[in-house]
Amino acid sequence: MGEESQIVSKLKGHIEHIISCYEAALFEKGELERKLSETMTDLEKYKTKVKELEDKLEKKQLTTAFEASSQDIKEARQRIARIVREIDKCISLLNN
Repeated sequence: MGEESQIVSKLKGHIEHIISCYEAALFEKGELERKLSETMTDLEKYKTKVKELEDKLEKKQLTTAFEASSQDIKEARQRIARIVREIDKCISLLNN
């Protein structure tokens, strides 16, 4: 009966080891679920931030698209000045 006792003792040891591994796995699962939850929360925050930044960039691009550069303004003034000079020449020719 000594041999049966050893078998039962080894079996109990294996069962205790399996239970210990199971408890460790449960703990690790809980930690991973907690980390996943935190990560999902962070992901949502970052998605919101990205959306806000994309909207801000789009508004900035639209604003920039409608702003005239100083070079564009200078060229427009020069064209207007040329046109005014041509009109003045035409008026002076008509008055002669």
